[in-house]
Amino acid sequence: MNAPHTPAPTTEDAPLPVEALGPRIPLHAPEFAADPHRAYNNMRARYGSLVPVELAPGVSATLVINFHTAVRILNDPYHFPADPRTWQRTMPPGLDMMPMVEWRPNALRSDGAEHARYRSATVNALADLNLHAVRATVEPIAIPLINAFCEDGSADVIAQYILPLVFSSINHMLGCPAHIGERVAAASAAMFEGVDTDTVNTMLNEALLELSLLKRRSPDDDITTRLVRDPAALSDEEMIHQLVTHYSAGVEIPQNLIANTLLLMLTDQRFALGGTAFPPSTSTAIDEILAKDPPLANYCLSYPRQPVVVDKVWLPAHQPVIISMAACNNDPEMNDGQYLRNGWNLAWSAGPHSCPMQARAASLLIVQEAIDLLLDALPEIRLAVPAEELVWRPGPFHRALAALPVTFPPSPPLNIG
Repeated sequence: MNAPHTPAPTTEDAPLPVEALGPRIPLHAPEFAADPHRAYNNMRARYGSLVPVELAPGVSATLVINFHTAVRILNDPYHFPADPRTWQRTMPPGLDMMPMVEWRPNALRSDGAEHARYRSATVNALADLNLHAVRATVEPIAIPLINAFCEDGSADVIAQYILPLVFSSINHMLGCPAHIGERVAAASAAMFEGVDTDTVNTMLNEALLELSLLKRRSPDDDITTRLVRDPAALSDEEMIHQLVTHYSAGVEIPQNLIANTLLLMLTDQRFALGGTAFPPSTSTAIDEILAKDPPLANYCLSYPRQPVVVDKVWLPAHQPVIISMAACNNDPEMNDGQYLRNGWNLAWSAGPHSCPMQARAASLLIVQEAIDLLLDALPEIRLAVPAEELVWRPGPFHRALAALPVTFPPSPPLNIG
């Protein structure tokens, strides 16, 4: 696919460098995390489709907020490759956000033949994932978690329910024993919270190498075993970095999607029981959040091979171009407020680096089961604080609540089995 470009400019219509559009917007600021949609609307009015931003103090990038522009870029890996190594060499050591964006030998950060090799291994490992077994896995994890707080009448459902449920589900799919999973959980949380690169990578590498070696010695019916047995013949180092992707995407995205969907269902009167009409289904709420407030809001980074004109703006070579799935999904050219199940939105990205279909299906099963089990067990659950008092975790990439405190009538524990 050809690179997005404009016709040769006339004197009065010459492209501007992205730096000339206006001051950079700090995506790392708490103010952005508190109200990103207001920020996206202001960006659209002031800058158009491309916005100069900062991912961290002093780290420049361009944010894409137009749906069609984003799709063109995502489908043009030749001009917009995902390999960050040239840019990465210009960054100061120890940058807190680096574990989220640095080069790794995996599909997310590779291009060409290497991308095809890693992507094939990942897709093959997911292909034999039994979605019925995934669904059946969630309930035995969820019920003990609910029973641990159901008699209290209150809980932070992110810390006490959502995160441990999602992580335990992913551990099960990957065949990761609990003693290794606990170390991966600590490292994954540190990655999204911007703990320094060396600490995060050491924590992850040690735990995931141990998991890979375990599956080479004792194979089983799980994703990790299928990865080590794949014809791609992944080395131990490559295995670590395939598993980093499985854990980072497999935990953070469903965790945020569950929390954001629950918040919608607890605050929007359309989902309240007791009216004259049936409330919309959980799957409808999930679809709305994927379109309106996706759990990974800004990501899908690429690094132009050379200066390139996009929408009459010069983008510099090797500087990050980041797609705002949240802003693009709410682009007025695309979204009239109807959140339909037609796959049009960018919550799962697009192009050769998009989320594999089987991973999407497994994530959605975990999310829907987690929500339905909680609401069935505690149907009178309510927010414990006004929605406007909830705190959103700062950071340029995710749309993530720091906590989701709820109240409910104390309830007896559920029967297991």
